[in-house]
Amino acid sequence: MTAVRLSARPVPPSLRWLKTGAGFLATLSLTFLGLLLITFVIGRVVPIDPVLAVVGDRAPQEVYDAVKLEMGLNDPLWLQFIHYVGSVLQGDLGMAVSSQRPVIEELGRVFPATLEMATLGILIGVFIGVPAGVVAAANQGRWVDQVIRVIGLAGYAIPAFWLGLVGLALFYAHLHWVGGPGRLDIFMEGLVKPKTGLLLLDSALAGEWGVFRSAVSHIVLPAFILGFFSLAYIARMTRSFMLDQLSQEYIVTARVKGAPERVVIWRHAFRAIRIQLVTVIGLSFAQLLEGSVMIETVFSWPGIGNYLTNALLNADMNAVLGATLVIGAVFIGINRLSDLLYRILDPRARA
Repeated sequence: MTAVRLSARPVPPSLRWLKTGAGFLATLSLTFLGLLLITFVIGRVVPIDPVLAVVGDRAPQEVYDAVKLEMGLNDPLWLQFIHYVGSVLQGDLGMAVSSQRPVIEELGRVFPATLEMATLGILIGVFIGVPAGVVAAANQGRWVDQVIRVIGLAGYAIPAFWLGLVGLALFYAHLHWVGGPGRLDIFMEGLVKPKTGLLLLDSALAGEWGVFRSAVSHIVLPAFILGFFSLAYIARMTRSFMLDQLSQEYIVTARVKGAPERVVIWRHAFRAIRIQLVTVIGLSFAQLLEGSVMIETVFSWPGIGNYLTNALLNADMNAVLGATLVIGAVFIGINRLSDLLYRILDPRARA
């Protein structure tokens, strides 16, 4: 009796991409829902009365009760969470108590400043950290490897606020190489109408090169400090990935065949770690966006980190939760995008 071989029908590429996209959206939605739940719980467990933040501590009891009813705080927690999710999905993050403006508008004003500084920081981290990690791995145990490892260790050990204060004292107050706190010199404020919120881009598009130079002088120091912390992480991970690849058999084979060391390192070993670096760089960028609070406070940078700090000091929970939600959403988005790029670049992840 002849055996009949049954082979599975290949999955069409369009159906595979549809399945991948559906899984991506489902994971993103569930993660965002978890973030909403966390921020909702934070807003309910902190020892700050949101009603008192609105009416003040001298308001009559009837006013307090009326505002509490209007804010829906008398409803069961599950119903409050449903209303909270619905408001967030509609773009309503509440009103900032300190300014009486919608939180979503204020976040739209401050987030581009953080995005601009973090983008420059990650570019510095990538263009210095990746080559540094490769060079350290290629010269394992030598002096250049030790120097790069010490620099990486300093990036983990030095507090951000201390490095920012030292940088201001040295490069701004003493050497006058860079601008001071803020995004611009005071006399240049308002000369460029915001379009994208990215001051370097807006001033260049408007042809205001004096404003552009002032913006560069103010952003260069905080961006380099952020880039230093980023390159420490990226260089460390790049070195680790490269050491793993340089010990593989195909690298030994390439060297035995007489391939130049430069070709072995950059064409063979580095090409194999590029996909892993996508995830590392994505996570590093997300960490810069959410971890720039200290740098923005030291440099009086009008970004989301400084906004969050002021909101905490003013007990403005709507602003605090809104900023936390935006930072968390950005982190989730970058993380999911890194996973998606990983699947696109690595055929084995699509199997």
